[in-house]
Formats: sequence, structure tokens, C-alpha cells
Amino acid sequence: MKRVMVLIMVLWNSFASGQIREPYVAGKFYPADKQVLTNYLEELFKEAKLPTFTNRVRAIIVPHAGYVYSGKVAAHGFAVLQNQKKYKNVFLLGGSHVAAFDGASVYVGDAWKTPLGTVPVNKKIAEELRKIDVFKMDNSPHVTEHSLEVELPFLQYVLKDSFNIVPISIGTHDHRSLKKIASALQTYFTEENLFVISTDLSHYPPYNDAVRLDSLVINSILSGDPEKFASQVAENENSNVPNYLTAICGYSATYVLLHLVKNSGNLTLQKLHYANSGDVSYDHQRVVGYVAIAITENDQRSEKAEFTFTEEEKKLMFAIARSAIESVLFNKPMPDFTSKLTPRLQEKCGVFVTLKIDNKLRGCIGTFRQDKPLWQNIKEMAIAAAFHDTRFLPLTKEEYAQVKLEISVLTPMRKISSIDEIELGKHGIYIKKGWLSGTFLPQVATEQGWTKEEFLGHCARDKAGIGWDGWKDAEIYIYEAIVIEE
Repeated sequence: MKRVMVLIMVLWNSFASGQIREPYVAGKFYPADKQVLTNYLEELFKEAKLPTFTNRVRAIIVPHAGYVYSGKVAAHGFAVLQNQKKYKNVFLLGGSHVAAFDGASVYVGDAWKTPLGTVPVNKKIAEELRKIDVFKMDNSPHVTEHSLEVELPFLQYVLKDSFNIVPISIGTHDHRSLKKIASALQTYFTEENLFVISTDLSHYPPYNDAVRLDSLVINSILSGDPEKFASQVAENENSNVPNYLTAICGYSATYVLLHLVKNSGNLTLQKLHYANSGDVSYDHQRVVGYVAIAITENDQRSEKAEFTFTEEEKKLMFAIARSAIESVLFNKPMPDFTSKLTPRLQEKCGVFVTLKIDNKLRGCIGTFRQDKPLWQNIKEMAIAAAFHDTRFLPLTKEEYAQVKLEISVLTPMRKISSIDEIELGKHGIYIKKGWLSGTFLPQVATEQGWTKEEFLGHCARDKAGIGWDGWKDAEIYIYEAIVIEE
């Protein structure tokens, strides 16, 4: 390790011009000529056609391979920054590929340079962070590190010259250190700053294995839970897949981001695009996976605010659901809950009841009808989900002991004129064409890691039966759901 760090220090003296970090992988990972690079980025962004994000984008997760392999996916991530109001600072986070060290290295200097020009470093923030033990590593890990450098041309193209950067390279996977890093950065994780997390996914498994394993990691990221993410990565890396060296090379930076998200609340994680190197090279024996994910603020004016439940009301909702199932399963009368019903539980609104065993779906049926009180709909939908979901056999007594319930209370539906109004993770969709219809709850999109088009396509084909593109000339309604887990 000492020899490695000495070499890095020598290279630092070679590649640093005063306090400006010179580009190291220009001409290798991306074009070194300014005009060629600009033209290349222009073409990449033309392919990344995404709806305008009206909510504030707080962070993006993007890949860092050579542009020929991951540029298209990266462009999908950076494209969501178009039309966003100015960011004061951009925090660049990545895992070090050149050295292992405890904590993180925050670059303290004047600027970073690319063929598109120089980007100033916020030295004040960098120096403040350097005072914290976990950030005391010097600038040396940044010398030959590519993971942060390759993101800069994308940022320069989209944000122009209106931002400062705070480059941070993390040298450890130790959770205690990563939590300290997250804690130190929490104060900067605000709407005036953007966080860019640089990472690729699986390294070198066969194509089909990469798609499957990457999907599991992506879904764990979209959960917003750092421990679910850590557990899934560990499970993947313990699998016996040929040539599978790592599940995600930017593990440390992603783990830090998920802690920031978890401690902030009111944020949505949305998958924008996925691909792997095999899609470009056509070599399907050894591939690297890439994903673009956006983290956005939720709309504070959400209709959810109109539906809130106390802990006692939640307990009563599950008691009603379980009593309804037990009345059929064990042939016993339901208790009389009348005296316990609150005004909220007597409001007329739709609901879905979901049964799961070991986190796997075991039944789910709901209603949008607004002519019955919530408690009555919970009772009826619990029975329907347990015994009348045609995808499953009726629930058995043995299964009942393992069942966990989930109740999704629905807000009133609203017809939309453009799919731009749909926000993944926030809105459920109801598609209607003639007498055919189908719906997906809001959480389905994030649980499956779908894009908006995949959300609509699966609903149209798999639920409404009108074909993958059937939504394009159908009526589309949106609603929100208050999801309560047992």
C-alpha cells in the first residue's frame, strides 16, 4: 500500500498544474478534443428523451465507464437536470479505484479541468470537510481516479458554467466510516446542492446473469433503505455466477447516498435507464452493468396529506382485515368493531389489501368504489385477496400463520391529459379502454424498478389486456395510495 501511495504522489506532481487538476482520462474514456466531445454529448442527449422533471432533482446515480459503453445511460441521468433551477454546488461522490484507505478524500484545490473548460472547486466546503477525521485523506487519490472526472463533461454540457464542485473519493466499505461520511454531508444535502453518485453495476458476468443480478441491486437502491441495499449486494456477491467480481463498484458512495435519502424523507427514487456493455460490444460472455437513477423531491401539495391515520386506527384496520379472513378460514363470526370506528375509517374511499409470505405476493385485490366506508371495503377486499385472487389457490390455515398484510388506502382518481403528470413512486395508474381496464398501485413501479413507459406498458398489457402500447390511446387516471404495512 505504501508503494501505491508513493506512486500516486509522484503522479500527483506530474498531473496537477498548481491547484488545478488536469484531465487524466481525456482521450481514453471520452474525446480529448473540445468540439468532438461537444458533438458526442449532443448526440447522447438527443437519444435521452425524457419528460421534463418539474420536481427538484436532488441527486442522480450515473455510470462512469468509457462513453462508448455507458454514455447513453449516463445521458439519461444527466438529462433530468435540464430546466432545473441553478445548483450552487455539485457534490461528486465515488469509490476509489486506485487505493484503499479509511474514510474519504475531499479534493482541496482551485478547479478541475476538462476539454470543455475548468470547473471551480468550493474550497470553503472542501476545507471544512477536511477538518473532520473521516475526510482527512489528502488529494492524492484523485490523481488517476476516473470515476469523478468522467461525470464533469456531462455536467458542463447540461449546467454550463454555473456551478462549483466538491469532489469526494471514498476509500472504504466500512459501514461505520460510511455513516460518518453521510452524517458530515447531511447538512449539505439540500435543494440548492446536487449530489452525483458515480458507479457501475455488475462486473464481468454473462449478459443474462448481469441483467438478473443488476435488477436485484437496482430494486434494493430504489427501496431507499441502505441496509436492504447492503444485504442484496452481499447476497449477489455470494452467488456462484461465473466471472462475477463485484455487484456495484460504487458501493460506498451509493450507501452514503441512501443514508442521506433515508434521513431526509419526502424523496422519490426513480430508475431512468439500464443497459450493459454487451448491448454495445455484443460480447455477452463478460459484461459490465450501468444504471441511471434520479432522486427527486415529492410534491408537498400531495393529496396524501388529506389522509392520515393514527397508530390506533392502523391497528384497527389490520384487526378488521385479519378478522375478515379468519371468519372464512376458521368459520367464526367477526367481532363487532362499530364502537371503535373513527370518522376517518367511515369515510368512503377505495382500498387494496395485499397478502405476502416471505415478501412474495400471495394475493392482492382492491376496489376504487367510493360508495362504501373504508372499514367495509377493507373487510371485503381482505376476503377477496385471501380467497378469490385467481392467480392463487385459496389461502390455507398453514399459510395464514405466515401471512403479512399490507393495506393501501386510495385517494380519489384524477384523469390526466399527459403522462408527464405521472410521478413514479407517487402515483398509481388506472388505464381504461372501452370495457377493458387495469391498474397498478404506486409502489409497483419502484418495487419492479420500471421506467414510466414500462409502468404503463405492463399495466396496459398485463392488467388491462390491451397490448403493450394500448395505453397510448386509452384513458389514463392517476391516484395516490397511503401504504400501511403490518
